Amino acid sequence: MNQHSGGGLKKATLLAREHLSNAVIGGLFLMLTGFTPDHLVARVLEILHLSPETLKSLFFGIDPRILLVLFGVAVIVGDQLLRRRNPHPVASAGNSAEVAQAAPSASIPDRPSIAVLPFQNMSGDPEQEYFADGMVEEIITALSRLRWLFVIARNSSFTYKGRAVDIKQVGVELGVRYVLEGSVRKSGTRIRITGQLIDAATGSHIWADRIDGDLADVFSLQDQVTASVVSAIAPKLEQAEIDRAKHKRTGNLDAYDYYLRGMSSVYQANKESFDEALQLFQKATRADPAFATAYGMAAYCYVWRKANGWVADKQRENAEATALARKAAELGRDDPVALCEAGFAFAFIAEDLDHGAALIARATSLNPNLATAWRFSGFTHIFLGQPEIAIEHFQLALRLSPLDPLGFIIHNGLAWAHFLSGRYGEAAAAAEKTGHYIPGVLMRAMSLAMGGDEAESRRVLDQLRKREPAIRASHFAEWPLRRAQDRARFHEGMQKLGLPA
Repeated sequence: MNQHSGGGLKKATLLAREHLSNAVIGGLFLMLTGFTPDHLVARVLEILHLSPETLKSLFFGIDPRILLVLFGVAVIVGDQLLRRRNPHPVASAGNSAEVAQAAPSASIPDRPSIAVLPFQNMSGDPEQEYFADGMVEEIITALSRLRWLFVIARNSSFTYKGRAVDIKQVGVELGVRYVLEGSVRKSGTRIRITGQLIDAATGSHIWADRIDGDLADVFSLQDQVTASVVSAIAPKLEQAEIDRAKHKRTGNLDAYDYYLRGMSSVYQANKESFDEALQLFQKATRADPAFATAYGMAAYCYVWRKANGWVADKQRENAEATALARKAAELGRDDPVALCEAGFAFAFIAEDLDHGAALIARATSLNPNLATAWRFSGFTHIFLGQPEIAIEHFQLALRLSPLDPLGFIIHNGLAWAHFLSGRYGEAAAAAEKTGHYIPGVLMRAMSLAMGGDEAESRRVLDQLRKREPAIRASHFAEWPLRRAQDRARFHEGMQKLGLPA
């Protein structure tokens, strides 16, 4: 064997030793948190996609639990022998600063990009490495579902494990704009996870938070942390990108910059800003005809026009919105944002509730942490006559994105669900949280009137009509409610308001 191949074998052996040792530590951790040997065997077999019978046949009928013990002993003994034979191991991908220093600088992609570094174990307990590494892998997987985000793979980001790093250097080496780092600290059965999102170019902090949990169910806790971190940093990333796009010269805009400027206009949430947003999304699709999310957001602009009573030419706008939704769905079959935007346009404008609901369900399946998809799912279930399911989905959307700049829409959805269930007090309270959002103000006035407080209903409506003197009942009379009882209740509420037809 030549020296080069021997060095490769050593590297491979070291990597194998590291992964096998982590497996043993992970196994011990699972057993300490309540797993029995049978549980552990089942978990290992699940990961390997093997049945106990298949494993037995491969190893001459030996019990899988005995195999697990023999495997653990072999790893530990082999590890010690390797350490004695090679006390100064060659650099491996997991522990060498020289490897990282030799890495060439990577170019930063046009879309936002992020690396999630291994979280530091601050517990002094090596068993927490399993939990921390597994949680980071889940976060990387969840972020990878965001099609607009370029996410560095686990194999690259974990080369920084156990090292003090310079975030700016990480950004250069991996070619990313943002870095997420964090730590894990255990105290008894409680564990605290901290995370911070950093702009790699400037070193400035964009987001930081901490999450406390109980180790009673480690997998549930991993899911909880993943959902919390992803739902928190996704809007922060989007806002940071919007701010970046605003500072670019208008003569140097590509499709994604048009899209970001369109999103900035959406968050202003008024008629003029949505007119501008529609134009920007259309520019984005002209610059990139395969930009599924931009088609979806263009369709969403028409949703807003209908919801707020701004439609000028119903037939034309419905046709344009449906065509945009169809394009978004075709191009974005695996893009949850494009799918949920398209699905809601199909449900609300084209009134194809079943097709719209199916697209939104696929979006929530592709990305269970996408608050926007759950918000649209809530409204679609209102249209389908399932207000209790709608409330569950709205509440999930609020948990996933508690600081959402469009959160008032979720409160309007909750108001609708309570209204159609005859809970007018709860409906009015939810609608009060919508601020000056026109459909929310109307829902509050209707809920108050149906609940018997006609004086307060009249006061709320008078304030709205001062701001929107052209408002008409016909602007809001075509919500696609499938159940006859829901349509009857809504029309009764509108009649109590006495708006001009």
